[in-house]
Amino acid sequence: MAEAAEIDDIETGPSEPEPVLLRHDAHGIVGLTLNRPEAFNALNRELLTALQNELDSIKEDPTIRIVAITGRGRAFCAGHDLKEMSSDRNRDALLGLFGQCSQMMRTLTQLPQPVIALVDGTATAAGCQLVAACDLALASTEARFATSGVKYGLFCSTPMVALSRNIGRKASMEMLLTGDFIEPEEALRLGLVNQVVKPDDMEDAFDAMANRLLDKPRDVLALGKRAFYQQLEMGLQDAYDFTTEVIVDNALGKDFEEGLQAFIEKRQPNWGQNTG
Repeated sequence: MAEAAEIDDIETGPSEPEPVLLRHDAHGIVGLTLNRPEAFNALNRELLTALQNELDSIKEDPTIRIVAITGRGRAFCAGHDLKEMSSDRNRDALLGLFGQCSQMMRTLTQLPQPVIALVDGTATAAGCQLVAACDLALASTEARFATSGVKYGLFCSTPMVALSRNIGRKASMEMLLTGDFIEPEEALRLGLVNQVVKPDDMEDAFDAMANRLLDKPRDVLALGKRAFYQQLEMGLQDAYDFTTEVIVDNALGKDFEEGLQAFIEKRQPNWGQNTG
């Protein structure tokens, strides 16, 4: 029996480590799951690279309509991997790490597809930033949020960018200066998440939200998302000038032509190939 066990060990060998990011595709929806549960899904360089690669691939795929990001285990994402950071704290290494993370966060807003965060656990520091960088967010009653870097002597300066573009100044500053957790109901009140549900209801809540997007024309959602983030960075007059051009181009396109005809004929629009 011992010999058989030894032979079995030789034949099978050590199991391959699981990838740090899992991907699941179904019906035009891509699910990306942060898969470092033992490290609370902290964003090390490997995970950031995997996320960037997947997002770059998704950006170019017109068959993908929605992206969902979640985390495996008890945490959504604990932010940067402090153990990895402690091993290499020279300036070039840190510039590379935080620059890589910032690029990934920007890519989320540059995707033509809506991105939904599904938060069923803690989201801290860059993990909270990840929630804020997604277009929409669903939270379970078990979720908690914090920009907690200040408690370790590192102000959450890069998470501040996404956070302050989601919620008001005073609330942002309170989170950033104290590093304290906020509960999901407070995150909802502040505008960091769109909905709070019980953990067992997360899947149904996501399906309901996804269905509200899937029945819209893909190209119009992409146009609207792109314009939304661009106008946020403009002054009032420039924003109106820019969005006037956007809405005129949209109004001259085939999707509005179909939508207008459907309205006149009192029927549901048929978006055809634009639904993906």
